[in-house]
Amino acid sequence: MASFTQDIKDEVTKIENNKLESIAEVDAYLLLNSNVIDNKICLYIENNSVARRMFSLLKRIYNININLTIRTYKRFNIKTIYILEIKDKTDFILKDIEDMKNHILEYSDEERASFLKGCFLANGSINDPSKSKYHLEIFSKDEELANIINDIFHSFDLSSKILKRTNEYMVYVKSAEEISDFIKLLGAVNSLFYYEDIRIYRDHKNMVNRLNNCEQANVEKSMKTCREQVDNINYLKERDLMDLLDDKVKLVAEYRLKYPETTMSELSAIISMETDYEITKSGINHHFRKIKDLVAKDKEK
Repeated sequence: MASFTQDIKDEVTKIENNKLESIAEVDAYLLLNSNVIDNKICLYIENNSVARRMFSLLKRIYNININLTIRTYKRFNIKTIYILEIKDKTDFILKDIEDMKNHILEYSDEERASFLKGCFLANGSINDPSKSKYHLEIFSKDEELANIINDIFHSFDLSSKILKRTNEYMVYVKSAEEISDFIKLLGAVNSLFYYEDIRIYRDHKNMVNRLNNCEQANVEKSMKTCREQVDNINYLKERDLMDLLDDKVKLVAEYRLKYPETTMSELSAIISMETDYEITKSGINHHFRKIKDLVAKDKEK
């Protein structure tokens, strides 16, 4: 089963670029995922669609012959590696990608976006939003290149950061909304729709959970207040101090003992309905403050 990252990469490789955008994309890929061995530029690619994309772009841009080798490994699971070897114009290509690295921040938005596209195809991944936390990352073994990638993210108002690993640097983004903007920047429309559907669902679910938590917290707070009010009334009754309260306060206290778990809004409605005393929630609260103050004064003696 294909991963979300693979789905995005498969979609991206089907998008047509103009020549300048294609150069930015392929040079970025070479910067992150190529090795120079015996004056040959070698690429080792696992994704079939990415391999086809790089093979096609390299031939079209540099007009070179590319030796393609396909190897299949069957240790724990079947893995196919596509090896692209470039022997022609290697000095020219290496100079081209170095120039791209040094000047990409001066290029147009479209070319910088294509550069990020090449970086993502080479060493990038995005977590499936339905299975884990929101996370986008691109790895580079070159610190200078990691800083350049980070600067390009920032040029698109994406708040990426860099984390140093043992032998490499990870440029990453955690914001769900900014990851969505990045997928849009890649032009992966189908993947963007999938991502947004999941994000909307998760955000709605989180909002419902927050509301339920707030409601539960309010219930617990209300129950705690009710218990404190009952305790204060019982304290006064046990010490024969109820007569120090006026009749309206005593009425409220009587109804609190009768309905120990009702909210103050509910208690005010019950008292107003069952007696001639019309009282609001704030009035109820005012009476309980009198009870609380009397308890506090007695405890100070």
